[in-house]
Amino acid sequence: MPSVLIVDDLLSIHEMLGAVIQPTGFQTAFATDGEKALARYKTEKFDLVLADIDMKPMDGITLLKQLKAYDPNAIVVIMTAYASTESAVQALKFGAFDYLQKPFRVDELIATLRRGIEFKDFQSEQAASGAASAVKQGDIEARIVGQSAVVRRLIQQIRKLAAARTPVLLMGEAGTGKLMVAELLHEALGATDNQFIRVDCALASEAHIREGLLGENGEGGNWVRQAKGGTLFLQHLEHLSLAAQKELVSVLRNTAHGFRLICATTVDLELLTDEGKFHDELFYRVASLPVHMPSLRERIEDLPLLVKHYASQATNPNFDASLIEFTDDTLAILATYRWPGNLAELNQVVSQIAATTDTRIVTSEQLPLRLREMKSWPTLAEYLAQQEAQYREMVLHACRGDKAAAEKILGVPL
Repeated sequence: MPSVLIVDDLLSIHEMLGAVIQPTGFQTAFATDGEKALARYKTEKFDLVLADIDMKPMDGITLLKQLKAYDPNAIVVIMTAYASTESAVQALKFGAFDYLQKPFRVDELIATLRRGIEFKDFQSEQAASGAASAVKQGDIEARIVGQSAVVRRLIQQIRKLAAARTPVLLMGEAGTGKLMVAELLHEALGATDNQFIRVDCALASEAHIREGLLGENGEGGNWVRQAKGGTLFLQHLEHLSLAAQKELVSVLRNTAHGFRLICATTVDLELLTDEGKFHDELFYRVASLPVHMPSLRERIEDLPLLVKHYASQATNPNFDASLIEFTDDTLAILATYRWPGNLAELNQVVSQIAATTDTRIVTSEQLPLRLREMKSWPTLAEYLAQQEAQYREMVLHACRGDKAAAEKILGVPL
């Protein structure tokens, strides 16, 4: 029988909630403030916490923060008496599973508690099945090629996210590999029969969004039902209309949370939210675990490895594509190009050359014209040295000329 810790400073609320919750199959326990609730949670480990937001000396938001710090998987539902959603959105921002606005209906309360328990069970099942180990370090590094610092951080993040079940927001320019990361996280679910439902919000019509994603009465459409037990991947989330965003909030509240939600965007959703152009509650529901996907310009030192990797994947009728090599001056040209299409554009260029070249050694003359327009190109080593020098100057400037402080950040003498 699932256990619920009810936290409210009014004993009358304890009596009322206990009377309506216990007959529906929940065990209940009570605390009159946040400090007592936190102490009790640490000793008894409840399945779910139902806490009022307005308490003293520790309010519901502070309790939420401390519970999530102690147990990142804690399922916390916040009760708020405010008419606006401002406090509710704040709770979501700090990791609340959901919120209830007083006065709420009994059926709404019980449905929310049951969704919380279902999500708790979902987390436990995935942990028990070894889902977190389904994506091994070797598998990640085979798919995410590179040794730069930003790539190492990305790999580390993905390894951690594989064990989490909360929504993930992938942010970055087009062509940076967001789909690949979403697929890696889906594979972490460990069950081959679970579906990966991919929805491109930029391409789907409003009618398809309404039918497949939103459905009726906030219960979600076919895509939501198909994703249960698997992953729902929403690309270009910023293209949803504000009306659709508002309805999606209802879908995420009313569905059983029995799927992994991954969203992707090429814009700054937080900025759009601040400007009132993106639904604030939806932002905090999907952005609890944001991941920055670095552009190719941010990881240009990985370019030789990427070129080798993409070339080896090609099919050349003359010889083994894995033996193809790009000359240093060719790599230098590739390194100084801006790559607006990022990894996808680099892959397209290298794969086409590798599939059609008659020689094992690729020279600059074989590159597309747009990459050969400059008269003089620095070598790859020279380009990287320029980048490093610019970075050192930027750090020194940020430290207001304090050489010792800059050296501490850089880890090398200036």
